[in-house]
Amino acid sequence: MNRSTIPRRSLSAAVLALTTLTASAQQSQPLTSPRETVIVLGSAAPITQGESARTVTVMDAQQHRLAYQDIEDYLRTDASVDIQQRAPAGVMSDISVRGASFEQTMILLNGLRMDNVETSHFNLDLPIPLATIGSVNVLHGAGSTLYGSDAIGGVADFVTWKPEADTFRLRSGAGSFGENEQGFLGALVRRHWSEVLAGSRNFSTGFIADRDYRTEDASTETRAASRLGTTDLLFAGDDRAFGAAQFYGNYNSWERTKGWFAGLTQDFNEHTQADFGYRRHSDIFLLEHDQPEGYKNQHIDDGFEGSLRDRRAPFANTTFLYGLEETTEQIDSTNLGQHGRNRGAGYADAEWRAPQRGSLSLGLREEIFSGGRSVFSPSAAGTLWLPHAVKLHAAASYGFRLPTYLDLYYSDPTTLGNPNLKPESAWNYEAGADWYTTSRLAATFTAFYSQQNDTIDYTRASPADQWQATNLAGLSFTGVEAALDFHASQSQQFKLSWTALEGAQKALHGLQSEYVFNYPVNNARAEWSWNLKQQLILQSRLGVVQRYQKDPYAVLDESIIREAGHLHPYLQMTNLSNTGYEEIIGVRMPGRSFVAGVEVVLSRAR
Repeated sequence: MNRSTIPRRSLSAAVLALTTLTASAQQSQPLTSPRETVIVLGSAAPITQGESARTVTVMDAQQHRLAYQDIEDYLRTDASVDIQQRAPAGVMSDISVRGASFEQTMILLNGLRMDNVETSHFNLDLPIPLATIGSVNVLHGAGSTLYGSDAIGGVADFVTWKPEADTFRLRSGAGSFGENEQGFLGALVRRHWSEVLAGSRNFSTGFIADRDYRTEDASTETRAASRLGTTDLLFAGDDRAFGAAQFYGNYNSWERTKGWFAGLTQDFNEHTQADFGYRRHSDIFLLEHDQPEGYKNQHIDDGFEGSLRDRRAPFANTTFLYGLEETTEQIDSTNLGQHGRNRGAGYADAEWRAPQRGSLSLGLREEIFSGGRSVFSPSAAGTLWLPHAVKLHAAASYGFRLPTYLDLYYSDPTTLGNPNLKPESAWNYEAGADWYTTSRLAATFTAFYSQQNDTIDYTRASPADQWQATNLAGLSFTGVEAALDFHASQSQQFKLSWTALEGAQKALHGLQSEYVFNYPVNNARAEWSWNLKQQLILQSRLGVVQRYQKDPYAVLDESIIREAGHLHPYLQMTNLSNTGYEEIIGVRMPGRSFVAGVEVVLSRAR
C-alpha cells in the first residue's frame, strides 16, 4: 500500500468543523433517540434499540438522503464496519464487520439473502436504486442462528422505503471525472395498496485510465392488503460495466455484472410470514479492456430461497420464534464449471423480558447441506438494567460459512482454488454497557472476542507463487467498540464511533495473506449534521483509518443540501482532504471530487 498523505490544513479544518456548536435552526425534525428506534435484526420480535441484547446500528437512509452518494457512505458511519471499495457508485465493494473477512458478512434485502455463490465480492451489488432504501441495519457479531451461512462477523439488512404519500422525484447531477447521474422515483399510495417505481443511472470517464464506469438499476415494489394478508412484491435489476484496472493485479481489465432479483413477502397474520426470493447474477471478465477476444471468464449463478416462520407470545413478556428455510444455489461458469448445492434449516429462538429489569434469549439452528453434512448454530444473549439508565448486555453466538465456488474451483496463472476447503466457523463473545442519559445523548461500549476455525484465505510463500485458497487455523480477533450519539439541539446532531482490533494467527508460518490481514486496527468515524434556516443542511463526515501494519489516513466528506420546497439542490464533496489512500492493496482511490445537482420533489398526502 502506498504511504498515505494527510494534509494538516484539511484535517485541522475538519476537526474545527466537527467540534463547533453554533446557532439553532428555525425548521427542524423531531428527535428519535436510539432507545426509541425499533429494530428486528438479531431478535425474535421487533424491539427498540435500547432493549436489544445485541449491538445493532440503525441508519435512516431517507434522512438527508441527497448528502450520500452510495450505500457505502451510510455503512462507513459505523466504525465497526470496514468498507474496502474499488470505485465509487457501488461498482465493487467488500464489507466486513469486526475484522471478519468480506466473505463472512451476510447481506440481506428486506430480510432475503443477497449473497453471491460465485464470490462475496459481489454481495453489495444491490439491484435497487439508492433512493428506494428506507433504512440500513447492521448486526455486529455472528448471526447464523437466525440467518444461516455467511453470518460470522455480522449481518447488514437493507430495508426498502415504504411511502406514506403520493410522491414524484426527478434528480440530475454532474461532477468531477466526467460524472453525470440521473434518477427518478414515483410512488402511489391508496387505501389498500401502494406502488414504488424507481430507476437510476451513474456514469464516469474515470479518475485514471481504465477506471470508467456505468451503473444502471431499476425496481418496482408493490404492497397490498387483502384477505390473505399483507403482500410485498419486489422486482429489481441492475447493470454495471466498469474498467477494472488494478482490481485483481497489475493489468487493465474490464468487467460487467448484471443482476436480477424477485422477492415476495407474505404476512398471513400478525405472527405468520412466508418469504420467497430468486436472484440471478452474471459476471463477464476480460483480462484486457479493449480485447474482447482475449482471456475471458463468464459466470452465471442462480439462487432460490424460501422460508416460513411463526412468532408466538404464549406467556406475558415471552416470545417464541421458529421457522424453516430452504436454499438452492447453482453456477454455470467458463472457469469454475457447473455446480449446485441445496441446504435446508430449522431454527427456534425464545426471548423473555422483564420490563425495566432485563431480558434473556436463547436460540438454536440446525442446517443440513447436500451430502448429509450439518451444522448446529446456538446463541445466547441477555441484558440487565441498572440505575441511572445503564444497560449491561452480553452475548455468545456461533457463525459459519460455506466456501464460494470461486474459493473451491477458480484457476488462473495467479490464483488457484481448493475443492477440499472446509466450511468456516467461529464463536463470538461480547459484553458491554449502554448509557441513555437523556433523549438527546446515548453512549455505548462493547468488548468482543472472536475465535475462528478453518478460516478461508489466499496465501503464498513469495510474490512469484500463486495465491492458493487455504483453510487457516487459530485465527482470532479481540476488540473494543464505542459510540456516542448526541443531539446538541433540534438542529445539530453528532455521531462518533471508534473500533480497535487486534488479530492473532499462529498458522501462517511465514506465508503471505491476501485478505485476512488487511483489517483496520483503528477505525474512527465522526458525523455532524447541522440544519440551518430554510432546511439548508450541512453535513460533515470524517473517517480516520489505520490498517494492519500500515500508516493511518483520513478522509473528509462534506455535503450541502436544501430540503425545502419543490427544488432540492445538492453539492457532494468527496475526499476534501485529497488523501492518497488504498482500501484494497494496490487499488488506488480517487482524490478530491465534487458532484452537484438538483432534485425536483412533488408530494401529495392523502
